[in-house]
Amino acid sequence: MIDVRRLRLLFELSHRGTITAVAEALAYTPSAVSQQLAALEREAGVPLLERSGRRVSLTPAGAVLARYAESVFAVLEEASAALAATRASLTGRLRVGAFPSAARTILPSALVSLGREHPGLELMVTELDPVAVPGALRAGTLDVALTFAYDYVPAEPDPALETEPLLEEPVYLATAAGPNGQAETSIQDCRDAPWIAGSPGTLCHTLVVRACQACGFTPRIRHHADDFGTVLALVASGQGVSLVPQLGVTETPPGVRLSPVTARRRTSIACRAGTSHHPAVAAFAAAIRQQSRVLGASTSPGNAQPGSPEDGQQIRADGVVAASRPDGARLDHGGQAGG
Repeated sequence: MIDVRRLRLLFELSHRGTITAVAEALAYTPSAVSQQLAALEREAGVPLLERSGRRVSLTPAGAVLARYAESVFAVLEEASAALAATRASLTGRLRVGAFPSAARTILPSALVSLGREHPGLELMVTELDPVAVPGALRAGTLDVALTFAYDYVPAEPDPALETEPLLEEPVYLATAAGPNGQAETSIQDCRDAPWIAGSPGTLCHTLVVRACQACGFTPRIRHHADDFGTVLALVASGQGVSLVPQLGVTETPPGVRLSPVTARRRTSIACRAGTSHHPAVAAFAAAIRQQSRVLGASTSPGNAQPGSPEDGQQIRADGVVAASRPDGARLDHGGQAGG
């Protein structure tokens, strides 16, 4: 009989690539991971790992077993969800991951609603970039998360996870108006400008690089900042230009112009395969969906300058971006949310 805990280590190794990374993710020592994987090989009766010096890779048999592990864990999660559904009330910890602009805007009200309806839940929030979400969900350090993808940085399918589209929002080119009040309004206009991007390795950094490359140039990145408030303050002070999604625009500094670009950011709810029907995860999803609908019905961020979101597009929770006309009518653009 194959030990499920040891199977988890093999599964993590197939995704993380090294024993050291598996040990760090699951709070083991590297030697303990090696010992447990050796025991798993004895249980399986075939070699699962190929060792070359300090490097370890999966054998064909190991790769097959790792693929089956996804189905095994999904079934176990479904069983756990079914047991939780038999309880009279929701109790215990619910570990939620969220990226900063969602943690600042749509998440707080959802947590208040969730805590009011299910006071037995212990809600624990971790702020992290979507790049880190899949690993945290697979390792069990998160139960559910808000994640996103950009048009230029699509999410890779992961059979170990389930995702549900939540909302789609426009992305803006943030530039500072010159002495005559004019500002660049397209990415191509900013070919020679210094750029402000997220930290290397984040999706926001990759967005800036790929959006500029799609326009025929590589951006000259001068500053790195992960907080959009900081990004906009740097833009306002003439330190560069940047790309900012609408949830990142809680307030537009004076002199900053926001011009819509073709890119969109799509936010999704993510959880481990088999857990979407767990009562706690389902309750969180319902609360965050309700809050996204409230957000979609509200107006764009306040204190807008000409060319800001109030002059154009708004967030829609049904996966469509809407644009406002001066006469109050709204024009729908785009299709269903994805990723």
